[in-house]
Amino acid sequence: MEQLLHYVWKHKMFPLDGLRTTDGREVEVVDPGLHNSNAGPDFFNAKVKIDGTLWVGNVEIHDKSSDWFLHGHDHDPHYDNVVLHVAGIVDTDVRTSNGMTLPQMQLDVPETVASHYHELLTTDSYPPCYKVIPNLSRLTVHSWMSALQTERLEQKTEKIAERARRCNGSWEQAYFVTLARNYGFGINGAAFEAWGEDIPLNDVAHHRDDIFQVEAMFMGQAGLLDIATVPERYRKDALAEGYFARLRNEYGYLAHKFSLKPIDAGLWRFLRLRPQNFPHIRISQLVNLYFNRKTSLAALTECDTLKKARELMKTHVTPYWETHYSFGNAGAKSAKNLSEASLNLLLINTVVPMLFAYGRYKGDERLCDRAFDFLEQLGAENNHITRMWREVGLPVDNAGDSQGLIQLKNEYCDRKDCLRCRFGYEYLKGRRG
Repeated sequence: MEQLLHYVWKHKMFPLDGLRTTDGREVEVVDPGLHNSNAGPDFFNAKVKIDGTLWVGNVEIHDKSSDWFLHGHDHDPHYDNVVLHVAGIVDTDVRTSNGMTLPQMQLDVPETVASHYHELLTTDSYPPCYKVIPNLSRLTVHSWMSALQTERLEQKTEKIAERARRCNGSWEQAYFVTLARNYGFGINGAAFEAWGEDIPLNDVAHHRDDIFQVEAMFMGQAGLLDIATVPERYRKDALAEGYFARLRNEYGYLAHKFSLKPIDAGLWRFLRLRPQNFPHIRISQLVNLYFNRKTSLAALTECDTLKKARELMKTHVTPYWETHYSFGNAGAKSAKNLSEASLNLLLINTVVPMLFAYGRYKGDERLCDRAFDFLEQLGAENNHITRMWREVGLPVDNAGDSQGLIQLKNEYCDRKDCLRCRFGYEYLKGRRG
């Protein structure tokens, strides 16, 4: 309940007339102050009038005023500049570390706010705020979606920066790892990230003009050139075809030359995975991207239009994989190009965040702006999250919108963090259909 008290105070969701301290003095809340999420008083630089005298200082809020002592504030000088103590229940007087008795005010959460908050936390419908969506102004929706979109890009930026730190400060390698992770398309994302970090790009560069050697190194580092990783029913054919053995022998030479060690092949998941998403296919597509000089950070930053970025991401498999989904498993010939949906996901989840993150790192606002431009130009993702919001009347016009709504569900709705959500704010105010 204390969290809700903070919220009511922050947004002044309480009757502004008739407020009094526990000893009967009139209170006027001029400015509730800045909410502090760190150590120290709950609100900084608040302005309150008590009996006509303006006080500027901090405000502390508790469920019960006795929590002041429970939390040790009476011995903490950081709370000596509190000008008003607010509590849901006032059950005792409170004092600062210098012995001063503080003015207190009991604050009741309005019944409508408490009721609406309970609805948000307990309703079975999803999203719980669906009733308010049709009544929201376009400005409210747009401003919140823009904030969520930026928030999601900030989170992705931190992940990319962390990859760069793990790669000894190499943003080139961090880009390759980010690209690799997104080639896992969810289910194999973690395995592809581990694989990407294990690819020694400086060593591969010595052989980048020989696509067979690149493929041997990529497949070998994935642990997929161990015959035990080939399903038993395909092993005989895999060995008879000769390509598997050639790759394995070449990798043996390269592994010895560069002291390479593959990742654990057990990281790869195949269960209920569509054949076009098999690691062999995705790695082969990455082989072609690398061989054609499309995986460099310089190539990415030179893409000043979405069309160029889309062309950069386009790829296909190497010849052997045109007729195979795994070693020894032959089938009809197909170029196995990236589907339009997969290409869009790579643009949304790799190109856009990488441009934004690298732009932040280099202090290049042009790259950051380009990232937002690309999101506006890309079509919205079609998944259960975007469909859910469309069904309750929220427009999802482009990838920026869909990314914002993914952020909204993951970071707010799933955590029942309605008090930090602008849609939740409108719901608590009672603006429902």
